[in-house]
Order: sequence, then structure tokens, then C-alpha cells
Amino acid sequence: MTQLIIGLVIFLGVHSISIVNEQWRDRTAERLGVWTWKGIYSLVALIGLIMIIRGYGDARADVIELYLTPAWLQHISLVLLIPVFPLLVAAYLPGRIKKIVHHPMLLATKLWAAAHLLANGTLADVVLFGSILLWVFADLLSLSKRQPRQIPGAPPARYNDLIALVVGLGLYIAFLFWLHEPLFGINPL
Repeated sequence: MTQLIIGLVIFLGVHSISIVNEQWRDRTAERLGVWTWKGIYSLVALIGLIMIIRGYGDARADVIELYLTPAWLQHISLVLLIPVFPLLVAAYLPGRIKKIVHHPMLLATKLWAAAHLLANGTLADVVLFGSILLWVFADLLSLSKRQPRQIPGAPPARYNDLIALVVGLGLYIAFLFWLHEPLFGINPL
């Protein structure tokens, strides 16, 4: 559990720099150069992500059940997950989805974390998905006081929304049927 928590602190910490002190982030990125800043930022985030994955795997081995979820909640979580990948893709393909939702990646992350909390009730799940869900709310709150950063992506185009839906739903199906179990050791079905 310690590695999971340290990984979350590192990963969410680096993703919280703009929330906590955007001016410091901007000055540091300017001083180091944008690409050096992005490289350091990405490396630190990757270290945190690896620690989260390993720590979560270790924590799942020692199951501490906080609550049991009925089967119908697990089905609802699968439905809540349907828009996650299309929203993630839409964050990089500007179109109507991005215009309506404003922050598609944050909405995708919120749905992903909430759906996993509905389906899983172990301490490791609550620590992982609960922390990420709380971070999303903190980031959304901070965005009401600051300008969101542009996510680099494709230029606006006529079929971006269709591409986001097709590719996103394809990824959802791939994760549901083929990728989730080999990657995370759990068959969602």
C-alpha cells in the first residue's frame, strides 16, 4: 500500500502544480525551456504511474474489503465507462464534444474513477480511484479560477467527433473483451 500511496502523491502532485502555483510552473517552464519542462514533468509523472501500477497490484494481493458491491452496480459501472474512451479521444480532436463538455479528459477521468468505485470496494480501490476522483474535483474547482492549458492535438475538423466516437468505442470494446484482464488481472465481465 505504501508504494501505491507514494505513487499517487508523485503522480497527482506533479499534475497539481498548476492547481497549487501556476505562476511558479510558468516561470520554471520558461527558465528551463518548454521541452525540458515537459520532459521532466513526464518523467516524474511516469515514475509515479509505475509506482501506482505496482503498488496497486501489491495492495490487491492483500484484500481488505471495505464494502461489497451488488452485481447490478457492477453493470451500471460498465455503462458509465462507455463514454470514457470517446471523451479521452475527443480531448485531442477538437469538435462539438469538446466544445459542449469543455474538459472531456477530466469528465472521462471522473467517470472512470466513479465507475471503478461502484464496482470495487477494497481499500486499494478506494485509495486509488477515490484519490483520483478527489483530484479531478480539485482540478475542476481550480479551473474556475485559472485558464485551462491547451491540450496539443489535431486541428478542428468536420469528422473529429465521429472519429472520437468510433475510435473511443473501439478502445472501450477492446479493453472490455481483450485488454483489461491481461493488463490488470481482472476480467470486467
